[in-house]
Amino acid sequence: MQANPPSSALPSSELCARDAAFCRDLARSLLSHPATAEEKEEAARGLGREPDGMAAVGARGWGRVLAAVVSPSVRSHPFPTVFYLVDRDLSRRASQLESAGAMRGWNLRLEKESDLKSDYLRAHLMYLCFRDEVGRILGAPPFPSRISAGGMPDRVKCLHALLAQSLVMGPGINPIGDETAREVGAW
Repeated sequence: MQANPPSSALPSSELCARDAAFCRDLARSLLSHPATAEEKEEAARGLGREPDGMAAVGARGWGRVLAAVVSPSVRSHPFPTVFYLVDRDLSRRASQLESAGAMRGWNLRLEKESDLKSDYLRAHLMYLCFRDEVGRILGAPPFPSRISAGGMPDRVKCLHALLAQSLVMGPGINPIGDETAREVGAW
């Protein structure tokens, strides 16, 4: 798990300088060790297919690759999901939570809880900053929109993407990814 900056309420759509520096430094650190052929094979076994655009391992646990860092441009097309959950067991458990209606509950909470909404916006902005830095390092074209993944910042659409962000960036960045990590036994 990564050391990360403390949460701070965001009244606007801007990241504080410390959060932005954290995202850039983390991207540089992870991409300084590109994914090896063996790591890509391991990710492929977990996914059941080739890990298109996998640039680096984002998180490891139990001696295996849990999440990958993916290029924001895959096969010359924009790809918004920079954090990709590749562990079969965690993916299965996240799918079970989704099937049980967890996203509906999170969406209701986002409507009612201003602190949760603010923290989720921060997670979205950090996702964008990290993805922009990954694209810059890899020489990918600028991403054409400010969408991130998982439904951020307004709703919860995919627990896999939010869990992957928490696994790569560490606890305290994405509150919904963090809770999902606890519920699936990743932390």
